[in-house]
Amino acid sequence: MSDLDAYVRQRKKVDPEFAHDFESGYQKFKIGAMLKLAREDAGLTQEQVAQKLKTKKSAISRIENHAEDIPLSTLETYARAFGKTLKLELLDSPRA
Repeated sequence: MSDLDAYVRQRKKVDPEFAHDFESGYQKFKIGAMLKLAREDAGLTQEQVAQKLKTKKSAISRIENHAEDIPLSTLETYARAFGKTLKLELLDSPRA
């Protein structure tokens, strides 16, 4: 375990607000990272996806880098732009 992992684990134990904010922020980051990886795996640039979605490259960048409050319809359209489907899953909340 890295020093950072140890710090995060310890901080979560003593600071419930940090634990909640950390998990929430991580999930938002993870969504954007997953979208970017899927686009790259499809061999497409942000510009190419933007053209398929009839939007600007900056909009695609925002989706990938600031994946918060994105409507499901936008995520579905984004995924379809390179032949993917969106799968939504509800999981138990992680414990601190």
